[in-house]
Amino acid sequence: ILLGLQVRLVMKAHSFIRENVPRVLSSVKDKSSTVPIPRISQYLYFLFAPTLIYRDNYPRNPMIRWGYVATKFAQVLGSLFYAYYIFVRLCIPQFRNSSQETFNLRGLVLCIFNSILPGVLILFLVFFAFLHCWLNAFAEMLRFADRMFYK
Repeated sequence: ILLGLQVRLVMKAHSFIRENVPRVLSSVKDKSSTVPIPRISQYLYFLFAPTLIYRDNYPRNPMIRWGYVATKFAQVLGSLFYAYYIFVRLCIPQFRNSSQETFNLRGLVLCIFNSILPGVLILFLVFFAFLHCWLNAFAEMLRFADRMFYK
């Protein structure tokens, strides 16, 4: 989780620098009296907005739909409980049985193949919970109108 957050922050810092350095350098080259430096509030909004491309202004919704936010967080919670259920019912029994036996290649291969379907289900749950529900909930709370997360 920490590594993912650090990668996200580095990508956001890169985008911020890439968008603002050319503007500042061109205003210095033109010897302009005002240097277009973004405000701190714009940078903080960018840090929490579900986007990796920095802009000074983003399209905004006029109001927050709190029922929508609650629904998305409930879906995240439901996805976590469902992933826990998949682990407890389908993955843990496979590995618990294999840990009590002596090591053999056939048992390892069977254990791995029996865990492929639950692993794919958990991958879809993570995609749905984070990339759809979590990002949409935060986008709604920030009134972020551009919801093209998948493009």
